[in-house]
Amino acid sequence: MKKIGLIGGMSWESTTEYYRIINETVREMLGELHSAEIILYSVDFYVIEQLQHEGKWDEAGRILADIAVKLERAGADFIVICTNTMHKVARQVEDATGIPLIHIAEPTIRAIGERKLEQILLLGTRYTMVEDFYKGRYKGSGIEVQIPDETDRNEVNRIIFEELCLGVISEDSRAKMLAVIEKAIAKGAQGVVLGCTELELLIREQDVTLPIFKTAELHAEYAAKEALR
Repeated sequence: MKKIGLIGGMSWESTTEYYRIINETVREMLGELHSAEIILYSVDFYVIEQLQHEGKWDEAGRILADIAVKLERAGADFIVICTNTMHKVARQVEDATGIPLIHIAEPTIRAIGERKLEQILLLGTRYTMVEDFYKGRYKGSGIEVQIPDETDRNEVNRIIFEELCLGVISEDSRAKMLAVIEKAIAKGAQGVVLGCTELELLIREQDVTLPIFKTAELHAEYAAKEALR
């Protein structure tokens, strides 16, 4: 079994889901008392979020790259960043080590392709929704990416940082998110990508008529399967 190097803590609530899903997947595949071999480095999210807010992405990238080097030295065979937004510095992290990094977008693109969907709604932090570091991965896939309008983007971003990252699950915010999804359906969206790991804590499959693609869940399951390849 390969050792998985996790860079987590962004936020720790979603990192616990990675740990759970990876171990459950390994147990399902191997049976008995098997679990994954994981090396986890959990950051102080306050520090990372401040760097995001100030636009100091190179500095944030250096922090994660240094962590990746430490995980490699500790014996990790590949790296998993347990968040969508910080994949903005994925290349910086990958270039710092001699081991692969599994990008969070790839398992989701595969899953959408298997359903033969042509247009999806992408929800996440404002960085993920607006910038190209995540959406750019969809180019050439035949999948059109739709994002909310500016007002809704700001509200989605607020819910993530001011509520979900603090462990707050609000029914009012769930209703707002579902309203955003309904607008996207009217514009042709055939599926919803939860491009922020915390969103999986709020948006439930039973609430939405479209297929939901949980990036953290798909990422974690893929990492577990990669560990057993």
